[in-house]
Amino acid sequence: MDDYRGIADRIALDIARGRLRAGQRLPPQRAFARRHGIAASTAGRVYAELVRRGLVVGEVGRGTFVRAAADVPRGRALVEDEGGAARVNLELNYPVVPGQSEMLAPALAPLLRADALTAALRPAPADGTPDARRAAAALLATGDWRPDPGRVLFTGNARQAIAATLASLVPPGGRVGVEPLTYPLVKEIAGRLSVTLVPVPTDDEGPVVEALLAVHRSGPLSALYLQPTLHNPTSRTVPAGRRLHLARAVCDLGLPVVEDRIWAFLHDGGEPPLAALAPGLVHVVDGLSKRVAPGLTVGFAVVPEDRVAAVADAVRSGGWSAGAFALEAAVRWIGDGTVARLVEAKRAQARRRQGILREVLDGFAVRADPGGFFAWWELPAPWRADRFTAAAAARGIGITPGTAFRVDPKRTPDAVRIGLASADEPELAEALRGLAGLAAQRP
Repeated sequence: MDDYRGIADRIALDIARGRLRAGQRLPPQRAFARRHGIAASTAGRVYAELVRRGLVVGEVGRGTFVRAAADVPRGRALVEDEGGAARVNLELNYPVVPGQSEMLAPALAPLLRADALTAALRPAPADGTPDARRAAAALLATGDWRPDPGRVLFTGNARQAIAATLASLVPPGGRVGVEPLTYPLVKEIAGRLSVTLVPVPTDDEGPVVEALLAVHRSGPLSALYLQPTLHNPTSRTVPAGRRLHLARAVCDLGLPVVEDRIWAFLHDGGEPPLAALAPGLVHVVDGLSKRVAPGLTVGFAVVPEDRVAAVADAVRSGGWSAGAFALEAAVRWIGDGTVARLVEAKRAQARRRQGILREVLDGFAVRADPGGFFAWWELPAPWRADRFTAAAAARGIGITPGTAFRVDPKRTPDAVRIGLASADEPELAEALRGLAGLAAQRP
């Protein structure tokens, strides 16, 4: 019998070559198993692998559909498929501003000399260099929070910073509290680390402290993973009062927290990081992929003083170290003001795109932050998230169904996340108008 990954590879190739097209429905798993002469359980693993790769979307009882962006090269917002139809990608969400490459290039030129390149192509240690620690601490500082450079560690990207901090905190079989809708890659990381994600109920202000205490009593948590600022996908930012309440609760429980601030650079509110309120427990993770670019990036972890060695060990053992070239480029971009200029440009870009969103989707139940690059759309009945995603895919528009973010499989949000960063503004407006027209129809 073929390994399920091999079967998934063949389906992926069919998708890439256009034999299975965006929006097309795959057969039910039992029919798929009969057709391929495999066990139903193996068919389930094939479908789960395709979902993990981001190639299909669906739910038991409703169907599984090829996603719009399955064969879109990373970094492209608009491509032509084999039939010549334009495909607008509102799933990927990496902001790029005009002239960005020209802004980044000057700092790279000195690194391309042979002598500098020899050193820059080596792996960087988890704690980087003194210059890198100082630069990162200055970049991440906000309000009254000024991280100690000695507590800064580096990874290849923010996802690896999440993986390293969780690996250092949670033993196999441990439990991690998360928001009921969470970053999809955290679910993948949890699976690889053999830990269980436990949803902590939220309200409009964020995680409910009383619910957190109840969850912890029902089975002790090893850590919390939270996105208190510009939560992905809902755009919610936890207000200062709730943050203080959360910080007091985790201090009473002695419960470590991983605070994901990857989108926080877009938010100019006065809410303090959780790390400022519970510095002995909170591990901040961040990175340059959104501020700068996804292709040459660095992840940051600011950890409690007594946790530096443990997280550094996890970075090394996981193979999650930053490259010296990317780290040196980051130091130069931070030091010469390039990152600050990019942040200002991307904040302005996000505000413009939110204006387009508000204008086109006026009257729909859309939640978004005026300064963010994504929106959470609660679909009008009787639309379901998977059906709407598949229907949008058939029209050449890629969006992310709410099911990609859910932690509890029994709770299915009939909502979609719309990424505003990857398509240019005219294409974004046209795609949003197409989605608005689709939502006004019956499935």
